[in-house]
Amino acid sequence: MDLDPELAALRPPGPFFTLRPAPHGNPAGLPTLAAAYAPDGPGDPLSARVRLVGRRLGTPEPRVAASLAQQGLAARLWSAALGCAVLYGRLPDLRPGLLRWDIEASAPDDLWLTEVRPGPGDATALADAVLHGHLEPLGETLRAHYGIAAGLLWGNAGSALAGAARELERWARAEGRPGTVARTRALAGELFGHPLLRSTGTRTGTAFRRRSCCLYYRVPGGGVCGDCCFPRPPAAPRASTAVSDTGDRPAG
Repeated sequence: MDLDPELAALRPPGPFFTLRPAPHGNPAGLPTLAAAYAPDGPGDPLSARVRLVGRRLGTPEPRVAASLAQQGLAARLWSAALGCAVLYGRLPDLRPGLLRWDIEASAPDDLWLTEVRPGPGDATALADAVLHGHLEPLGETLRAHYGIAAGLLWGNAGSALAGAARELERWARAEGRPGTVARTRALAGELFGHPLLRSTGTRTGTAFRRRSCCLYYRVPGGGVCGDCCFPRPPAAPRASTAVSDTGDRPAG
């Protein structure tokens, strides 16, 4: 199926998959993701988003807010990209300069695509678009500004991909689309073979258990996520039980 200008096939699976076309310029003055990833970009939209996430969650820890903001954006990028690759067999050009981001929106992150330029929809194209085009520069900026460990951020990326694939499979099964289920599982499997994702967790069917923690347990009233490495929220940090500086479960 060719990519249509409205990317209408992405709407039925749900709001995480929807990618809004913005063919008439940028009337709302939204920043591009390229500006968000630039360490000293105009208006610093990434820092503004992290502060907003922190206020909404009630956490005073910028590192926690930054982790959860990154995971939310990763979930949107994976969902839209995987949805296109599965449902169209093609991927639009998702370069950061073509995607605009409403940093004031609630979850899921609101993304607008300036122009629909079709390209390949295989796993290599997905990895180039999302891992290398977005999550690497995003991670570099967050590590520089907030001191977040690379292992934690890549764990977020793996968790977000697993969640996108699981939700797309769930929708496809409900719609009686076994071919979509098979294509989703095949692409997700190839992506988890990528060196940046291979060690982020363990997959069993659609289930995923990550090796790191996104720090949601540190949000007031928060707990552990369904795929967390911890079975329960960690106790106050001690030398033998603290989360390591890679975001991984401690040894022992």
